[in-house]
Amino acid sequence: MLETLLIRSRAVPSEPSRRRGATSLEPERDRFGVLRAVLAAVPWLQVGMGAVVVMLAALVPWGTGKVLGAMDQQFMAVDVNGQFLGDSRVAIERAAGNWIGKSYFSTDLSEIKASLEQRPWVESAAVRRVWPDRLVVDVREKKPLAYWTDGRLVSRTGELFAPANPEVAGRLPRLAGPDERVRDVIRMAQSMSEQLQGHGLNFAGLTLEQRGAWTLHLANGIEVVLGRDQVEQRFERFITVYETRLASRSDEVSRVDARYTNGVAVQWKAAETAAGPNS
Repeated sequence: MLETLLIRSRAVPSEPSRRRGATSLEPERDRFGVLRAVLAAVPWLQVGMGAVVVMLAALVPWGTGKVLGAMDQQFMAVDVNGQFLGDSRVAIERAAGNWIGKSYFSTDLSEIKASLEQRPWVESAAVRRVWPDRLVVDVREKKPLAYWTDGRLVSRTGELFAPANPEVAGRLPRLAGPDERVRDVIRMAQSMSEQLQGHGLNFAGLTLEQRGAWTLHLANGIEVVLGRDQVEQRFERFITVYETRLASRSDEVSRVDARYTNGVAVQWKAAETAAGPNS
């Protein structure tokens, strides 16, 4: 009886011991299993490539800056190209020479362009770098079309400009009028000049007064008053009268007033001479 009880007393503690071991290991296995599953689901190749791309993207600007810094030079010479009338190659080289010694890469070329285009004769300037140390400037000058009021010049594009040496433009027609009407004056002058050439007359100038009256000047010295209204018709009437009545005596004509309805009034040089300066 005593032996039986002892056997039972040894056997009884063994059951709870095994149960406690089993219940304490299961959660640990579950946690590691979940972790292994998560790690197995991660695309490590893509993650690694992404990390490399991010690192390279961060290194490229840094590396580029280092390379450019090592390659950077200073501008040592300026080359200027273009055909010059009012400005000069030497003067523009001297102006662009302000950038000699500046950084090849960090110099703002638009600043050079804007500075050169402030010169009265320069219509446009294209600036470029030539490795390793040259600055090249291609210049296009304004093409003068005529002299304008107060000794200024007007370009073929209708731009008014006032260089210090307008006389280098040579013999050009003389146009005058309000600055805001410059394009109107140019259009009228071109139209009249073409028609005059067809009749053997040369255009010398055109004036538009502030109140809107037009006066034509011919190369032979004749002044033609056209007024404000029906300017084209009056101009055609002058051409007709000139060809039929005045061409043979053009050297005697001083002024023609075409503001009449059915004809023109002619002022003769002889009459001016006879009248004298005090008449």
